[in-house]
Amino acid sequence: MRIGYLDCFSGISGDMFLGALVGAGVPLERLQETVAALGIGASLEMFTVLRSGIGAVKVDVLVDGEKDRPREVHHEIRKAASADEHKPHPHSHSGHEHVHEHEHAHGHEHAHEHEHAPEHGHEHGHSDSPQESRPAHSHAHEHGRSLQQIRKLIAEAPIGSTAKATATAVFEALGSVEAGIHQVEVENIHFHEVGSTDALVDIVCAAVGAEALGVDEWVCSPLNVGSGTVECAHGRFPVPAPATLELLRRCQAPVYSSGVEKELVTPTGAAIVSVLVDRFAPLPPLRTERIGYGAGYRDLHGQPNVVRLTIGEASSILLPSGPASEAETVSVLETNLDDVAPQVVGYVFERALASGALDVFTTAVQMKKSRPGMLLTVLCRPEDADRLAALLFAETTTLGVRRRQETRQCLARRHASVQTPWGEVRVKLGTLGDKLLNCAPEYEDCRRIAMECQVPLKTVISEASRLYWEKHHE
Repeated sequence: MRIGYLDCFSGISGDMFLGALVGAGVPLERLQETVAALGIGASLEMFTVLRSGIGAVKVDVLVDGEKDRPREVHHEIRKAASADEHKPHPHSHSGHEHVHEHEHAHGHEHAHEHEHAPEHGHEHGHSDSPQESRPAHSHAHEHGRSLQQIRKLIAEAPIGSTAKATATAVFEALGSVEAGIHQVEVENIHFHEVGSTDALVDIVCAAVGAEALGVDEWVCSPLNVGSGTVECAHGRFPVPAPATLELLRRCQAPVYSSGVEKELVTPTGAAIVSVLVDRFAPLPPLRTERIGYGAGYRDLHGQPNVVRLTIGEASSILLPSGPASEAETVSVLETNLDDVAPQVVGYVFERALASGALDVFTTAVQMKKSRPGMLLTVLCRPEDADRLAALLFAETTTLGVRRRQETRQCLARRHASVQTPWGEVRVKLGTLGDKLLNCAPEYEDCRRIAMECQVPLKTVISEASRLYWEKHHE
C-alpha cells in the first residue's frame, strides 16, 4: 500500500500543500496545465525558499498576472430580497488562505525579508503589514461564484474523476461550514471573484496533485493550529478561526498549539485535510520513496514554517512475518436500491471514494415485485463506517443500510515506472513476500498517452505491462 503522510507540525494551508506535492514529485507543468485549462485568468509560479534553514517549495497563484494582489474577502451570504437587502452582508474567511499563500518573494531565496498584507479582511498568521496599507479592490465584491457555479467549473475541467470528486467535496465542505456558521442555506454561499479564483486553483490543483501521486492512503499527524487571534469582518476571533475549527471537528482531527502566536491552519488547508485524509496517526511503518516540503510565506521563530509530505510503501518489517500480517478488518456496507437514477449512483460512487471508501461497486439483483434493482456495496475501514453510512442515507433513497465486518488479505503494493515508446507509465505492483504476482499500469497515465499520441488505450496498457514483466524477468 502506497501511503502519503502529512506532517503538520507547522500547520497547513492550500499553497503549502501544493508546494509539498511539487516537492514530492508532482510535475509543476501538470498543475500549470490544469490551471490554464480552467480558463479563469490564473497561473502558477514556483520557486525555492529557505524556512529556518530548510529548503522548501513555494507555489504562488497569480491572478491576471498580478503577483502582489491582496486577497479580498472571499465570499458572502446571498439572501433573498428583503427589507434587509441593503444591510451589509456577513463575510467570513473560510475559503481563503493565509496571505502567505499568495504574496510573493519575487524570486529571492529568503522570503522572510518581505512583508505581506493581511488577507480578506482579517490579519492572518504570517503578516506584519497593517491592514490600512492594502490597496482596495472593490470590484472583487461586485462579482462572485456560487457553489453551483464552482461545481460546474470543476465538472467541466479536463481532470480525472477522482480529482473532480475530491475538489468538489473540498468546496462543499467549505460551503457547508460557512452555511452553518451564518445559519443560511449552503446554496446561498457565494465565493468572491478574486478569492474564488485563488481557492479554485489551490483546491483543484491539490486534488489533481494528490491523484497524480497514486497514493492509496493519506495519513496525517496532529495539526498545530497556532494561537493568538485573527481579525475577521465581525471582530477579533481566537485562533483557529471558526470555519477552520469546525472543519477539523467534523473530520475528528487531533489539534494542538505549540504556542506560536500565528494562524497556522487555514480554512482551505483544513478543508483539504478533512476530505483527503483517511486517518490521523503517528508516522506508520513505511519505506520512504519521496519527501516534499511546502513553504508558508514567512519564517517563524523557532520552527520551520513548512508542511512535510512523505510518500512511501507500507512496510511490514515491524509486524510478524507470514500471510496473516497482511490481513486487515474492513466494514462492509450494503443497501438494495430500485428507485434511484443511475446518475445519482455515479455521484455516490465519487463522494464515497473521496470520503475514504476503500471500494464501491454495484451488483444487479431482483427485488420485490419482480423489479430489477442493484446492490450497492461500500468497503471501508471500521472507523469510517458511520460517516459513509450517513452518506448513503443522505444521497440515496435507501431506508436501511446493512453492516458487517470481514477480514481481507491484501498483497503488498508499490509503484514503479516503465518507459514505453510513447512515454513513461507508472505501474502498480502486487507482491506476496518477495514474489511479484501482479503488474497493473496506471490508467490515467495510459489514458493521457493514448490521447496525446493517438494510440489505442488497450495497446498502451498491454505494452506497458509487457515491458515491465520483460524487464523484471531479465
